[in-house]
Amino acid sequence: MIYSIENKDFSLAVKEMGAELNSFKSKKTGFEFIWDGNTEYWYGQSPILFPIIGRLLDDKYRLDGKEYTMPKHGIVRKKPFKLIEQTEDSLKFVQSDDAESLESYPYHFDLVVEFKITENGLSVTHTVVNKNDTVMYYSFGAHPAFNCEIGDYLEFSENEELLTERIDHESILIEEKFPVELDGKKLIITENLFNDDALILSGYNSKAVSLKSNNHNRVVKFNFDSPLLGIWAKPGAPYVCIEPWWGVNDNYDKKDDLSQKRGIMALNPNEEKSFNWNIEICE
Repeated sequence: MIYSIENKDFSLAVKEMGAELNSFKSKKTGFEFIWDGNTEYWYGQSPILFPIIGRLLDDKYRLDGKEYTMPKHGIVRKKPFKLIEQTEDSLKFVQSDDAESLESYPYHFDLVVEFKITENGLSVTHTVVNKNDTVMYYSFGAHPAFNCEIGDYLEFSENEELLTERIDHESILIEEKFPVELDGKKLIITENLFNDDALILSGYNSKAVSLKSNNHNRVVKFNFDSPLLGIWAKPGAPYVCIEPWWGVNDNYDKKDDLSQKRGIMALNPNEEKSFNWNIEICE
């Protein structure tokens, strides 16, 4: 099922499955900002990554001496969320633990996702709720894909000298880092930019990156506050994913416990933590 709302400026649609952003469209120009999930390139549109980002080594981890198996990007993106609130300008969903999730992630949780049409764009807030009487370990990430063309570019809000981490063919981080070629503040989207998979950035100063083009004046300003930023598309595809990450893939240095994983976060009993990204549209 797909839930839809609109105001005088924008229309918004979200899929029940995975609370995945399905459409965000300008009513002024008719332009669709969100990738349509054409399987010729990539079936996704905006999956939610929880409680891991990327892949675990051998798809396994240990917690309190017990081994668990978990698929790439976690357990919520391929399960339905429940709509719990709808207003003229917002949709709010929740997914909670169940018997299936507890087999791979032994915590009771709520993951609440609110999509809100703003005056000039869209705000998305994800709230993780720990419903246990123990500390809950987790990572969180967003993965929205925006329509673009080869030759468009991402412009960072600050001057940057960037190195990217890379994953191998098993989606595991390798040790080497690689320089990112920028034209001033601009990362130009070329057919070959993602030949070696995603750019995995950290240590940047920017809190925003803007998707721009030399062929039109439309700008999508993406605001984020995450410690890592993934940028990815299938090579040559007409979209780009801008991915704020609070966590990262495993490397080959296997940890004895999930609590020791790089980028892992700890949420105290009966507490919650919110993560937001938002876009500002200029046409």
